[in-house]
Amino acid sequence: MEIAIKIIQFILSLSILIIIHELGHFLAARYFNTRVEKFYLFFNPWFSIFKMKIGDTEYGIGWLPLGGYVKISGMIDESMDKEQMNKPAQPWEFRSKPAWQRLIVMLGGVTFNVILAVIIYIVMLSLIGEQYLPARNVKYGIVADTLAQDIGLRTGDKIILMNGEEVDDFTEIPREFVMGSVSNVTVERDGEMMNLNVPDDFFAKIISNRGANFMSIRFPFIAAGFLDGSVAEKAGVKQGDHIIGINDIETWSFEEFRSVIGQYAGMDITLQVLRDDQRISFPVSLPETGLIGVYLKPMNEMFEFEKREYSFLAAIPAGTAKAWDTTVNYLQELRLLFRPEVKAHESLGGFITIGSIFAPTWDWVHFWTITAFLSIILAIMNILPIPALDGGHVMFLFYEIIVGRKPSDKFMEYAQTVGMVLLLGLILFANFNDVMRLIN
Repeated sequence: MEIAIKIIQFILSLSILIIIHELGHFLAARYFNTRVEKFYLFFNPWFSIFKMKIGDTEYGIGWLPLGGYVKISGMIDESMDKEQMNKPAQPWEFRSKPAWQRLIVMLGGVTFNVILAVIIYIVMLSLIGEQYLPARNVKYGIVADTLAQDIGLRTGDKIILMNGEEVDDFTEIPREFVMGSVSNVTVERDGEMMNLNVPDDFFAKIISNRGANFMSIRFPFIAAGFLDGSVAEKAGVKQGDHIIGINDIETWSFEEFRSVIGQYAGMDITLQVLRDDQRISFPVSLPETGLIGVYLKPMNEMFEFEKREYSFLAAIPAGTAKAWDTTVNYLQELRLLFRPEVKAHESLGGFITIGSIFAPTWDWVHFWTITAFLSIILAIMNILPIPALDGGHVMFLFYEIIVGRKPSDKFMEYAQTVGMVLLLGLILFANFNDVMRLIN
């Protein structure tokens, strides 16, 4: 069921992004009296799921969810309609319009994607504000995995400063490490302040591990409820109990418990629990899954989150700034692909990678947050100067404006073909990576 919910969210989000993107091209073309022959959600080789014609435009839904398209008259695009291009240019065709108008049409898609992200952020900030967890409020410290231990961090450390500056939002800490921008970190350990230097080779280690085995928030494993048939509940564990150990192994935090429990799957164990400051032991027969069937106490009940609230007017500049920051952050992450430590080909992910970032339960806040983020990614990826993408057309239009003449139709056809082959190969390779990760 969780997989189905993720798939539905992914398809819905993708549909919204495609429609908005193509609407940008469509409206810009129509504004300059350019005929749009087709407006499609998803591609429709051989047949369409749905289609209807209104005026000069055929609207439809294809069966291949790799994107969408608008077919603009007199334009060399993925349709490769050579027959139309061999005819004399007509006033309503794309090729008859001035270069600056064609440039606006080609930029319409990415512009609308950016506008969509800004609108989503503005609406969300005005309705629910922005909740975050300051690093100073992570009262139980961190869980330091093997990578974090390499630079001297220990489970229970409270991160106070990075590069000598206080961290406002804890979620920024892992990201700054992944970006390779942290040279030293100040932590509080057992009431004392310690300064730890980050070695130069740490960036390569964290990239090669794809950010795994690093750090997470440390919090107690407190039972908030139980699944049907929970072995922990049958054994006598009650709501509010703090699970602190397995046999003789101390597992104060949830992460510590999770790292240990798997090795006892299908075995009899003794679960150690703290109840009203008293330590109690419960014999438990673990199923083969290794799950004890306990719901965690929500993090917002264990930590003091802070919230920024906005009126609608205040949300406008705040939402715009958030879209800008998201764009800059993603561009910085793209820049990492060109560093020698990063194996770019291993970092590519396809539909499974994108779908996995959606929540396993339906959460509209999370859905719109991810949709806004993907809208910005779609805008950035589409504006790259690659033939068959909007950025490729923009690149050739700038060439025309600067040089004073268009590239030949034959050249544009070849460029479009090469671009389409490259993109298809990239899509296939990215999804191959997803499959191999699942297998491994």
